[in-house]
Amino acid sequence: MKIYTKTGDKGQTALIGGRRVSKADLRIDAYGTVDELNSWIGLLRDQPLYTETKDLLQEIQDRLFTIGTELAMDPEKTPNRSMPAIVPNDVTLLEQAMDTMDAELPQLRAFILPGGHEAVSFCHLARTVCRRAERLVTALNDESPVDELVLQYLNRLSDYLFVLSRKMAQDLNVTEVVWKPRT
Repeated sequence: MKIYTKTGDKGQTALIGGRRVSKADLRIDAYGTVDELNSWIGLLRDQPLYTETKDLLQEIQDRLFTIGTELAMDPEKTPNRSMPAIVPNDVTLLEQAMDTMDAELPQLRAFILPGGHEAVSFCHLARTVCRRAERLVTALNDESPVDELVLQYLNRLSDYLFVLSRKMAQDLNVTEVVWKPRT
């Protein structure tokens, strides 16, 4: 099977269900950004991390494929119940991971500037792409309902990535740079 089909040469693509839409459609932008996020998570997973963190990041990548699949479905078709879905435990898993990391971190008292180490910066980049994905999925939800667990998962994932960036900075012995606004 060839990877190229030529069916998108005029700026159209197919949703799951067959309907063709513009590649500039909000739905395509939303799941394309989720795909971009998945790539950033992969890069983050390639950094020096504990095995359990790498395992969770791989699970997150799997959930992002699930979200991308859901977003790629034609909302005018009857939902395919055999497709994977985000479940409440997916959100709980992120919350538990954050609670575990938070217990080892100093209390946050100010905004932190991204950076300090390449791995920490990758984490912040993933976090900001996650926030963009969340904004796009929220805008899509305003037009066409999206499973509320998808929105909740993306919101929690960006929080998780922020806490992970702090934990990585601590583990790498990197000083967090506090934002000091000009007066």
